[in-house]
Amino acid sequence: MGKPIARMKNAEIIAADIGSTITKVSAFSGLSDGHNPCFLGQGLGLTTVAEGDVAQGLAAARKDLETRVGVNTRDAALMAASSAAGGLRMTVHGLTRDMTLRAAREASLGAGAIVALTTAGKIHPDAIEEVRQIKPNIILLAGGVDYGDREIVLVNARSLASLKLETPLVYAGNKTVSGEIRRLFESVGISVFIVENVYPRIDELNIDPVRKVIQNVFARHIVTAPGMENVREMVRDDLIPTPGAVMRSTEILAEAMGDVMTVDVGGATTDVHSVTEGSPEFSKMMIAPEPRSKRTVEGDLGVYINASRIVEAAGSEPRKFKDVRPIPETASEREVSGQLVRWAVDISIWRHAGDLRVAYGAYGRNELVEGRDLSAVRHVIGTGGALTRLGMGMEILHNIKPDPRKSKLLPPRDAAVYLDRNNIMAAAGVLARRFPEAAKILLLESLGVAGRSSGGAEPDG
Repeated sequence: MGKPIARMKNAEIIAADIGSTITKVSAFSGLSDGHNPCFLGQGLGLTTVAEGDVAQGLAAARKDLETRVGVNTRDAALMAASSAAGGLRMTVHGLTRDMTLRAAREASLGAGAIVALTTAGKIHPDAIEEVRQIKPNIILLAGGVDYGDREIVLVNARSLASLKLETPLVYAGNKTVSGEIRRLFESVGISVFIVENVYPRIDELNIDPVRKVIQNVFARHIVTAPGMENVREMVRDDLIPTPGAVMRSTEILAEAMGDVMTVDVGGATTDVHSVTEGSPEFSKMMIAPEPRSKRTVEGDLGVYINASRIVEAAGSEPRKFKDVRPIPETASEREVSGQLVRWAVDISIWRHAGDLRVAYGAYGRNELVEGRDLSAVRHVIGTGGALTRLGMGMEILHNIKPDPRKSKLLPPRDAAVYLDRNNIMAAAGVLARRFPEAAKILLLESLGVAGRSSGGAEPDG
């Protein structure tokens, strides 16, 4: 654990990130005035889901922070984010696949959820049974533009209400049936949250209200990892999902730096967050609108829990990747983890990026853009212990797999690359709820970026 440090640093706030494999506790001071925040250090512990109480891993990380880093946390307030239960499971039900269902998925993923099932149109009885078996943490029901179709969304609402699950439901569809939806679910004892339509008019996405409500529902109603109720009693504010915290940090950095993409490589998943409007030259080719803030979660690309699935996705030989450790220590272990990280980064970004497609119609050849346009991204950020601690993160991000056919809308090769050197993007996203200006300063410093005011941020020389 290292030698004790004689002079302890006093933490004002400690922010915990309780992940699927690792629990991190980051300590901060100087947050109250907002102008001189200081990152004091970070403690680590293995997340103790298997032991039946994640609070044990939190205590271990806090002890590591005190004994190895030399930070006094006795009087510090605790804030926290978590993905220890493997993510917030949701089922999403919309009217059409290309419109309301797609908008609802974007809102769910942006809030930090993992979408376990999606349906479009009238929900088939088999899908209703699948919802029962999934036992989602939240159900999201959408459908129809405002003042549009009413019948299908009401039929779907009755089918979902008949399950009588103890699962809160978020309704984000045609506002003309909101009252009926509320009365229906309340009559069977199900908590229901009515928000603005995710697709109020043709070609208009409205995902922020849904995203915020999903995060609030998570904090108030969802305690799935063992012992999480004990953690929730200790924290100063509500627990929030870790991906939602990382997305908030990405949005803060976009405000300060311009169009940005963050790759968060974890033990169970790899998430990609981007904040961009895309390039003007491609905007007129879009076949469907994209949100400014977008997240994709790759549940098969975790460098510890899902290492074998990364190898499978990469088409490599699995024998070399059997003994993967959550915290690699030897050179050979770091080499194995580094290769897994490289594949996770490349595959996740390619899945996140959209495509430039060619279509032929009555007026000849047309080029269309389907999905996320990353061509305007000028800043690529790596976070998560796997990218920030192995010593090869910058090299991996500088060498994202290119597309020789030029059909993938990837970030440009000359985009600036940064590492979240203090590995605090999740922690800063939590801090931003109370200390937004301090969170921005801490994030820019972690990236090694000079210039604390918005706009024109440049890497330190």
